Amino acid sequence: QVQLVESGGGLVQAGGSLRLSCAASESLFSFATMGWHRQAPGKQRELVAAIISGGRTNYADSVKDRFTISRDNDKNTVFLQMNSLKPEDTAVYSCSVGTRWGKSYWGQGTQVTVSS
Repeated sequence: QVQLVESGGGLVQAGGSLRLSCAASESLFSFATMGWHRQAPGKQRELVAAIISGGRTNYADSVKDRFTISRDNDKNTVFLQMNSLKPEDTAVYSCSVGTRWGKSYWGQGTQVTVSS
C-alpha cells in the first residue's frame, strides 16, 4: 500500500509563498502521474498541477505562472511551490499518484489558508 504524506501547509498573507511537500513511501518511478489537487469549502475538488508522462507538467489556469510542481526522485517527494498566493487559493491541498495500471493513491491533505 502506497502512503503519501503532505506537509508545508499553513496560514500566509496574500502575496506570500508556501511550498508543499508530498513524501511517498516508494520510488516515484513507480508512478506514471503525480499531482496536486485542492478542495475549498463548498466547492468540488480540482486538479491544480500534475506531472504526466515524459515529465510534462499541466496547471490549472487559475495557478499558471504562480505555482510550480516538481519532484525529487532521491527523496521520493513531490513539491508544489506556490507564489503570489491569493485568498481564493485557500483550500485543503492533497497530492495523488497514479500507476501505469490506473490505480491511484491519495494523501490526507494539508490546509492552506491565505488571508487578505
